[in-house]
Amino acid sequence: MELNNDIDQFDIPLAKRTYQNKPNSTLIKKLLIFSPFLFLIFSVAALRFIRNLELIPLNNLKVQVERNHDARILGHLPYNETPKEKLVLIEPNIEVHIDMRDSLLKMREEAKKDGIYLVFLSGYRSINLQNDIFYSLKSIRNQEAAERARVSAPPGYSEHSTGFAIDIGDATQRETDFETDFENTDAFRWLIKNAPKFHFKLSFNKDNKYIDYEPWHWRYEGSIEALKVFESSNRKL
Repeated sequence: MELNNDIDQFDIPLAKRTYQNKPNSTLIKKLLIFSPFLFLIFSVAALRFIRNLELIPLNNLKVQVERNHDARILGHLPYNETPKEKLVLIEPNIEVHIDMRDSLLKMREEAKKDGIYLVFLSGYRSINLQNDIFYSLKSIRNQEAAERARVSAPPGYSEHSTGFAIDIGDATQRETDFETDFENTDAFRWLIKNAPKFHFKLSFNKDNKYIDYEPWHWRYEGSIEALKVFESSNRKL
């Protein structure tokens, strides 16, 4: 049998290729012309962005970080102990920060004019004393740390260590000292109405979710230093 080697008899179609995405020479020319302008616009925008970052104060960044960090222990915020040279004696065994002395004594005098007799129960307490109060009483009362913290701050976390906190009672109803019943006294009612005029604020009200209600415990916010001390406490964390 003889093979036919004539390839012409085979109909082999050529592959057809179409180039639909041919480079557009006009577009390329336009891009080349305007590319320096586009680069300039991009560079200016980038420089403005970097400059704006440089203008952000580092202190503000620090504040933002601190605001996202709750430094509480058992519900109490940390406080530094005020230096001894900033403390003054207002009566035997009671010291307070010098910034609040005049306002505190003036408040007591104004209350007396209204027939209200305020008595100062406790002012500045050192961290060492707070240590004894927190751990010794916890042991005596057979309370765990979380229970004790409801009524007493751990050492290093008490407003009293700042010298800006004062516990107040009613001189005519001493049985209410350090008791929630103090809220039923004339002294407390007078304080609620008048204490803000002397820059004093109730620290632990009934809405506090960490610490038990203490109607006798007031803090001073009438100086820049005091405001700085209690800035974290006044924020909504």
